[in-house]
Amino acid sequence: MTSRPLFADLHAPTPHEELLALLTLRFTPGLGPRRTESLRAHFGSAHAALRAPRSELRGVPGLDTRSLAAIGTPKAAEQAQAELTGAARLGVTLLGRGLDGYPPALDALEDAPAVLWVLGDLPDLPVVPRAIGIVGTRAASPHAVSLTRTVAADLARAGVVVVSGLARGIDTAAHGAAVEAGGVSVGVLGSAVNVIYPRENERLAEQLTLISEYPLGTGPAQHHFPTRNRLIAALSAGTLVVEGERKSGSLITATHALECGRTVFAVPGRAGDPRAAGPHALIRDGAVLTESAADILNEFGWGSVPQQPPLNLPPEQAQVLAAINAPATLDDLQARARLPMPDVQTALVMLQLAGLVEEVGGRWSRR
Repeated sequence: MTSRPLFADLHAPTPHEELLALLTLRFTPGLGPRRTESLRAHFGSAHAALRAPRSELRGVPGLDTRSLAAIGTPKAAEQAQAELTGAARLGVTLLGRGLDGYPPALDALEDAPAVLWVLGDLPDLPVVPRAIGIVGTRAASPHAVSLTRTVAADLARAGVVVVSGLARGIDTAAHGAAVEAGGVSVGVLGSAVNVIYPRENERLAEQLTLISEYPLGTGPAQHHFPTRNRLIAALSAGTLVVEGERKSGSLITATHALECGRTVFAVPGRAGDPRAAGPHALIRDGAVLTESAADILNEFGWGSVPQQPPLNLPPEQAQVLAAINAPATLDDLQARARLPMPDVQTALVMLQLAGLVEEVGGRWSRR
């Protein structure tokens, strides 16, 4: 029978004590998510790890001399307490690994963050979440934006959480369409939850639940974005790549999804378009070819998209809307709707005012 170590706590830490300890380790130089988790697993809690003698700390795998010397320094503890105070003031929730509220879906990662910063109401994200990550290039084509909006809106209506990274292009289209459809969307940031990037998405961010592994006030940095992509992958049962070059953040997210045992979906594009190279490579490697939300819902057995009540539109508007089955020019729409050009233009203005269509790059698409 093994005796209780002398350094062990006489009582299990309270959730507040454990969260403060996890934050302290988070602010300790030389300790990343893996080393922090090794400490927590070795001693039973982060709280106990901070109180362990040096002789016992040396027995934890993966710790080097620098990280050992940094554990328990006052500066990290002061930063942790200040962070808790600042988060409370801003209405930001801090979730610690091993504590209630921390998403079980992140257990799919070998380097899950010790602490998550959350702004908004976090949906239920179990081991296999009813959530889909949607990613793609920032310089998306009008067709890709239109398709993304349709897929995201249909998934949201089917009760699926849409997860993305709040970047320009595909991310913005996915988040926007999901919330407009009345669904829930989670934005995983490469900055703090109180530092929105890009700035033009500040209003959109107010409609999302925001997640970050970075402390308050942290600005965006190039190396943050590939790192945050693993969170998008783990928080989703599958990841949909709409457009992206062979070497892009979208493909990094897809790689993380495979490492987490998640399903990868990809939208085929136009041959020769560099933005289609990534999805085409994924499809060749076994990704699920995806043209609609139904392809994703069928893959998981999540049912179908609820039928929307028919729109009560004037005949000309209904004809023009029905003609927009893909991004189209005015000439295309006139030919499809078989209406005089002035009637097509009037119908488009009314549909645009109703929020049903949008014009991007000279082509009209459904919203």
